[in-house]
Amino acid sequence: MKITILDPSPEEEDEIIIKCRRIDEGLIRMLREYGGSSGKMKCKKDGKIFFIPPEEIYYFESVDDKVFVYCEKEVYEIGLKLYELEELLPPRDFMRSSKSSVLCLEKIQSLSPAFGGRFEALLSNGEKVIISRQYVPELKRRLGL
Repeated sequence: MKITILDPSPEEEDEIIIKCRRIDEGLIRMLREYGGSSGKMKCKKDGKIFFIPPEEIYYFESVDDKVFVYCEKEVYEIGLKLYELEELLPPRDFMRSSKSSVLCLEKIQSLSPAFGGRFEALLSNGEKVIISRQYVPELKRRLGL
């Protein structure tokens, strides 16, 4: 593989051009990670709009057709569905933990087994999140357990 980096002129915008014979999962993962790691999430609370960096987010939860963003101490509403968030967020940091939540792996302080093959994650802000048994194998793989 050949990598070429060019310095654009001041009036040109930054761009990435990819030439490849086939698009594989590794390339898609790289593009998602690059594209999702820089933008802030537009959220709402009390009629105001806030821009939250992904690194401040502990988890997302879907309740009654609304998606909420949980940070260390604050909760916001976001106008995206969980599957849309999964496409935007860097997959190295976030994963689906149940049908109704997406969890930031960096915020997990400890894990403990729960009833029915589920796990309970204690987050660094003291909140507890359940990981459904369907997602436990992926969690173990991602954390090297």
